[in-house]
Amino acid sequence: GWRGNSVDVPTDCPQRDERQGWLGDRLDICRGESYYFNVAPLYAKWLGDIRDSKKANGSLPDVAPIHWPLFSDNVVWPSAAVLVPGMLYDQYGDLRPIAEQYSSNARWIAHMRQYVRDDGLIPRDSYGDWCVPPESPELIHSKDPARITDTTLLASLFFCYDLKQMERYATLLGKSDDAAGYAQEAGVMREAVNRAYYSVETGQYSNGTQTSSVLPLAFGLVPEGEAGKLAATLQRHVAERDGGAIATGLVGGQYLCRTLTDIGRPDLALGIASRETYPSWGYMAKRGATTIWELWNGDTADPAMNSGNHVMLIGDFVTWLYEDLAGIAPDPAAPGVQHIVMRPQTPEGLDYARATLKSPQGRIASGWRRKGASLNWRVSVPPGSTAELHLPTADAATVTEGGKALSDAEGVGDARLVEGRVVVEVGSGEYEFTVTN
Repeated sequence: GWRGNSVDVPTDCPQRDERQGWLGDRLDICRGESYYFNVAPLYAKWLGDIRDSKKANGSLPDVAPIHWPLFSDNVVWPSAAVLVPGMLYDQYGDLRPIAEQYSSNARWIAHMRQYVRDDGLIPRDSYGDWCVPPESPELIHSKDPARITDTTLLASLFFCYDLKQMERYATLLGKSDDAAGYAQEAGVMREAVNRAYYSVETGQYSNGTQTSSVLPLAFGLVPEGEAGKLAATLQRHVAERDGGAIATGLVGGQYLCRTLTDIGRPDLALGIASRETYPSWGYMAKRGATTIWELWNGDTADPAMNSGNHVMLIGDFVTWLYEDLAGIAPDPAAPGVQHIVMRPQTPEGLDYARATLKSPQGRIASGWRRKGASLNWRVSVPPGSTAELHLPTADAATVTEGGKALSDAEGVGDARLVEGRVVVEVGSGEYEFTVTN
């Protein structure tokens, strides 16, 4: 699906009369692509298309290039112009896309400020959490208010996150005054969102959709001291109310599995990833799909939306496979995988995971397997890189590397305990750890 949708621009589908570069489809899905392909040239080029498509007043399109000249001044879809440069920096260590896109994004932020209401919110969203699983098999879009995420909440969350990213970019580019301004503006909007939508009593935003919980957690916008309560709400809704199934569209789905893992429930993410009943990727495969459908119920819905190759519903599935299950993730403080953070998740029900990445530094590999009461983890770190390894145990005495105790292993730094895991630093090389419980 990704190969077919990467001809000149990242398109929504390659096989029918649409084939457009919808910005919202790639908000963060592009991060998963970077683990399969070298997408740096494609996305750097597409950012140029987005810049070339903008209006003189700073308005960005929903589609670029603008074969369809859609300028709805919504927040979520154009947010790709802000988020994609950060992905290219994290994954490839290339600051140029951030620098090249900066003035265009700053102009867009300035243009969109006119829509911020007196209550601090921005009611500018055109598409919602596009294509949530509907309540009836023949429907394209849900009509159930309980499944639909408030659009002003969506727009305000993304605009706040965009401001936080612009603060980061301004800092990287040495624009300290800009950074301070964006930080202040983000703080004001964060307060407005929480004041309007978050309930301390119920521990949820708005009507409690999966997306309304996932995004504040993923974006770091939850009120101080409330993240645990919101996390409990999210896991309860996924496990109980939604029967362990995904209940997001393309927007919330781009952060769902990683957020569940971040709150300590990789088992729920694994359940979603391996599910074979509707709605799920496994359901699509069981019904004969070889690429991702446009709709979770693409086999039963009104054929007015009929694409069988639409990558938008991949969500963060591939990113989760690499960064969480295999445990290969770049350190934002040392972009381009100069320093790797390896924190593999080993949920019950999964016996092994392995992955390799052809990174700018060289080949990175991580593979773990259960062997009775033990877990074996093999790691490869390329020349010029270092890695922080989070071993799945709280007791360093249970770990060996190459048959030696950690304290005697060559190339392995001193062990420390971080959030219930033994953590060590290593340089380039091949390592084999065994954890015995």
